[in-house]
Order: sequence, then C-alpha cells, then structure tokens
Amino acid sequence: MTNIREAMPLLARHEGVWDGVYSYFNDQNEKTDEHRSRLICRFPDDGPYPYHQTNHYLWDDGRTEIREFPAEYRDGRVWWDNDLIQGWAAEVPLDEFNRTVMLYWQRTGDPSLYLYEMIQLADSGVDRCRTWHWIRNGVLETRTAIQEKLVTRDWRSLEGQTG
Repeated sequence: MTNIREAMPLLARHEGVWDGVYSYFNDQNEKTDEHRSRLICRFPDDGPYPYHQTNHYLWDDGRTEIREFPAEYRDGRVWWDNDLIQGWAAEVPLDEFNRTVMLYWQRTGDPSLYLYEMIQLADSGVDRCRTWHWIRNGVLETRTAIQEKLVTRDWRSLEGQTG
C-alpha cells in the first residue's frame, strides 16, 4: 500500500484544523452568500480511508452544517465518491514552488454541474486560499473564494470543535 503522505507531500502539509471564510459570487460578480468555516483535514493512522476531511460551516444567522468527506487514495490522487460529490484532488507537478493542489468534482446526481478548485498553500504553511469555479452546462454559474488560516496541526486535540 502506498503511503499517501509520501506520495502527496504537499497535500500532507494541509493536515490540521483550518478556520476561514467562504464567499460566493454569481456570474455577475454579486456576492450571494458568505459563511465561516472550520475544516479538519486528517490522515488517520488506521481505518478504511487514508484521508478524511470534515467541514463545519457557520452562518451569522445561526445556521450550521457539517459535511464529511472520506477519501481513497490511488493513481496519485485522492478520490471522493459519496452522496454529495464525486471527484479527485491532485498536486500540480508543473508548479515548481509546490503550492498548488487542484480538484475536480461533480455533484452526485447532477451531471450538468461540475467544479474545479484550486488550493494555494502559502510557503509558511499557515495561510491558504482556495477558489472554486462552479460550471453548469459549460457556463460559469458561481465562484467561491475561500481564505483560511491554520489553527493547529494537532487535529486530534480539536476534533469535533467548531470554533
């Protein structure tokens, strides 16, 4: 079995707890939503999945949502296939600075909608930004801009807290 941390060292640098803000914009560049987040990115020592991400979303009006993203590793990529998304994440070898991870995913059950995500990790490993492009039938529908800061690499100590 391939060690995911060795095969994807850039992704391994994302391990930990990240707090941030998601801002959503429509195709006219109008903000349509915004919420805070806490993401727990982990590489469990055992279990069925070598990568597992839990996203906690918190809106100012009190709404909350938690989404689980367990993933497999094969062929140099992390793969998701669950009730919400199907897709993959891969490091970008053309980035000689080793800062970029790309994702492609499709909403389960909605083949007309797919997303590309780019994640940029700062050289410090403390800041990262992400951009999603939501494309429906080949046309940009939504963009999501995400800014995050690392809270701790020790996700085990904060797991389950939403901050």
